[in-house]
Amino acid sequence: MFWLSHDATHPSYSTQYASVILAHDDDQLRAALDSRDRFEARIGRQVTTRVEPLRRFWPAEDYHQKYYLRSDRALAAEFRAMYPTDADLRESPAAARVNGYLGGPHGPAPHADSLDCLGLSDAGRDRLMPLAGR
Repeated sequence: MFWLSHDATHPSYSTQYASVILAHDDDQLRAALDSRDRFEARIGRQVTTRVEPLRRFWPAEDYHQKYYLRSDRALAAEFRAMYPTDADLRESPAAARVNGYLGGPHGPAPHADSLDCLGLSDAGRDRLMPLAGR
């Protein structure tokens, strides 16, 4: 899914927006490199996404967090009511899941029952369902 979610062959124009896999340990590093190599073989081109050990990590600025969720006014308002601070929103697993649903094609829409744990109102659920399976 990672390799298909962006153009891994397009070089980044800055390190701030680079596509990179950061591995926590040697096993993750090997798995990421193997995955990259398989993807390159499949597409017949070299990828520019970097694969490297995690050394230091800084979260993106708050306005970059949950980009797709923030772009939907109705759903963003519901999550702002549940998570009033940027830190709360950034750390919310429910907000991360909804952001992922809104971010692009993920296969079939989630079953309505799987949305119960997100804390959305009925209107929020109704808003999310048709958008989640795009």
